[in-house]
Amino acid sequence: MYLSYWEFQKFPFENVPDPNFLYLSRYHEEALSRLLYIALMRKGGGLLTGEIGCGKTTLTQALLDRLSEDRFDVGLITNPSLEPKEFLQEVLYRFNVSDVPKSKVEILQIFNNRMFRNMKEGKENLLIIDEAQTIQYATFEEIRLLLNSRLNERFLLTIILVGQPELRIKIKGMDQLEQRLPIRYHLIPFNFKETACYIIFRQKKAGSKRNVFSRQAVERIYEHTKGVPRKINNMCDLALLIGYNQKRKIIASKIIENIINDGALL
Repeated sequence: MYLSYWEFQKFPFENVPDPNFLYLSRYHEEALSRLLYIALMRKGGGLLTGEIGCGKTTLTQALLDRLSEDRFDVGLITNPSLEPKEFLQEVLYRFNVSDVPKSKVEILQIFNNRMFRNMKEGKENLLIIDEAQTIQYATFEEIRLLLNSRLNERFLLTIILVGQPELRIKIKGMDQLEQRLPIRYHLIPFNFKETACYIIFRQKKAGSKRNVFSRQAVERIYEHTKGVPRKINNMCDLALLIGYNQKRKIIASKIIENIINDGALL
């Protein structure tokens, strides 16, 4: 709607997990580095947590983009709030097993066969579980047992849990599971400088040759969003629409103030 007016080729502040629009703050870069380390070095298990809207899902997509399909067989679960057996069935389905049995014994047999076959073919087995804070306690035991899959001290399966901060609380006290998640990272929101760089970065990625947000506007965006990327995207997207409707040349702080005062965004 406002693309040509602001000279964008794409919408710069879409809230979709697009790795092409991933801004690597020092925290996001560190998180991605650890995710890659977990996968490439067969560390067994790992944990990525962060507040809502901080870019965890986009980071997992960026991870997948950096892993060769020839080397990795990947299953991605985005809705893990399932009973234990249903969860195991979902694991098979996400590894593209179409004929999923009802028996837990058969499920595990098929999955073990899949892992051993991949190992013989030189492929790694990687399971990523997003929104892992919704996992039922009984299902965590199944995850722990999957993490026991080894051959000659080599892990046959790597599992990465991704979720909100309460995930850390949920697994605390599950000693056998915690010990199988040796690499962890907690993602935090941007500071002001990172927020400013993020806004400029997204505009450039969308094809613009200039920054249309004034410093004062960015300051108010940061103050209101607390540096959370998803909230920044919502604020900037609406500001660009309003600026277009009002035929503004830049997004000044007054536009941001009006959005905040109108209660259009949380």
